[in-house]
Amino acid sequence: MTEHALGQSGLSIRPFVLGGNVFGMTADREASFAVLDRFVELGGGMVDTADVYSAWVPGHKGGESESMIGAWLKESGARDRVLIATKVGMMPGGLKPDRIRDAAQGSLERLGTDVIDLYFAHKDDPDVPLDEVLGALAELVDAGIVRAIGASNYSAERLAEALRVADEKGLPRFTAMQPELNLLDRDQYEGALQELCIAEGLGVVTYFSLASGYLSGKYRSADDLGKSPRGARVKPYLEGRGPAVLAVMDGIAAETGATLSQIALAWVAAQPGVTAPIASATTVEQLDELMDSLDLDLNDEQLAALSQA
Repeated sequence: MTEHALGQSGLSIRPFVLGGNVFGMTADREASFAVLDRFVELGGGMVDTADVYSAWVPGHKGGESESMIGAWLKESGARDRVLIATKVGMMPGGLKPDRIRDAAQGSLERLGTDVIDLYFAHKDDPDVPLDEVLGALAELVDAGIVRAIGASNYSAERLAEALRVADEKGLPRFTAMQPELNLLDRDQYEGALQELCIAEGLGVVTYFSLASGYLSGKYRSADDLGKSPRGARVKPYLEGRGPAVLAVMDGIAAETGATLSQIALAWVAAQPGVTAPIASATTVEQLDELMDSLDLDLNDEQLAALSQA
């Protein structure tokens, strides 16, 4: 499986990143371990998680995903075969320097590793000066417990400012960006942020690449919303452009034999500047389907039809 450089991070990844948000939430230990084992078996390279996963679930406090991945790493002995990306910034304390330091140690302990390959600022924290955020991250890089840093959910303006501050003060640069991007949610990445990432050579890994599952074709009407806990999240897609996009995807599925999920991921992967889409799976069968998107090459006409829809 071909690897691509993740911007100037020094890391190389396959063009598919496994989302870890489901581990310890909708995927229990047995299911999580099975998916992770299969991911490594298929040559997958990076697993993406965050300290906040899954604090929103009643009875959870955050760190459940990292703990599950850490338990799997210990049992499988596969640490040298996968890159681990995690994040800080959504929990109380935001991106205050002390919070970053404490959060990194907590993530390392839960993951059972001595280094985080890619550490994201999960969202911008306008209450903390950028030089303080980058300074705290620099300490982690200098200590050898973080290899590269990235930003998620930053506007183009704030990302540009962060890069400028890093250069002026001799601090590490964000070398990767994690924005939302799928066929129905394109505003965060397309335009200024996309242009900046390309110009500055940032790697880009995208979240919600399947629009919370809507682009799998699983939710065709309001009657389908009860099929999973994510049903309420996809309800807005049932109106507006959603059905029209699915109709185009259905046509391409007929032409290629690919599933809708594979088509959705292949479209994201083909967008300028994108290094890899992120997608999660709760079963081995789902993972196999998603990773088969790596073998799907949409032609220019198909990509244009999807974008137009």
